Amino acid sequence: MSRIFVIGLGPGNPDQQTPEARNALSLATDVIGYGPYVDRVDLPETVVRHPSDNRVELDRARHALELAEQGRCVAIVSGGDAGVFGMASALFEAIDQGPEHWRATDVTVVPGVSAVLAAAARMGAPLGGDFCVMSLSDNLKPWNMVCRRLTLAAEAGFVIALYNPRSKARPWQLGEALDVLRKSLPDTVPVAFARAIGRPDERLVLTDLTHADPELVDMSTLVLIGSELTRKIDRPQGEAWLYTSRSVPA
Repeated sequence: MSRIFVIGLGPGNPDQQTPEARNALSLATDVIGYGPYVDRVDLPETVVRHPSDNRVELDRARHALELAEQGRCVAIVSGGDAGVFGMASALFEAIDQGPEHWRATDVTVVPGVSAVLAAAARMGAPLGGDFCVMSLSDNLKPWNMVCRRLTLAAEAGFVIALYNPRSKARPWQLGEALDVLRKSLPDTVPVAFARAIGRPDERLVLTDLTHADPELVDMSTLVLIGSELTRKIDRPQGEAWLYTSRSVPA
């Protein structure tokens, strides 16, 4: 049956992959995605894997549409949720820019547990108030826009979650982003570096804006910057909780 599923695989822990995602994967004849995500999926040998590099999203989406035209049932996979900096938007962009008949394609977007939700649950409740999610990558938008959005989000009092915070090609951007935030936020605002949460190599570092060290961060890390309403609860076991109050002073 000609069909495309766009599937969020969750943050990496198999227990955090939804039953809906597993059911969709069980129907697939082909799986397309960034190589590490395709490798993560347990598939029968009859399913054809199509791994690719992480900067070819539109090519990947067009390939999926071409396979669906051939009567294949295609699963496009993303880590976390496919609609949060994932393949869902790339697929619809390809449809929007492609031939008219692609608009008749049977597409189902299957939600997944995004990294920000898994990390927040691990910390306590830092997303209890208003928050925003941003990507620090400037591959698809100018860096000055990233800085402006950071400033506005901080001034508005949002807790800020940062995806794609630091790569080998962009080692400087997180440090500059933190400097931008220091102009609008108190030095004592909590900052969390949550790496590979739910996986065997997970690491969680809780610090504050003064002491936040970009060298602790890689592309598998979710960076969370609290607001003035974010509180830290120290615990006798040594690992603190974070929560953000839902009550905003008048």
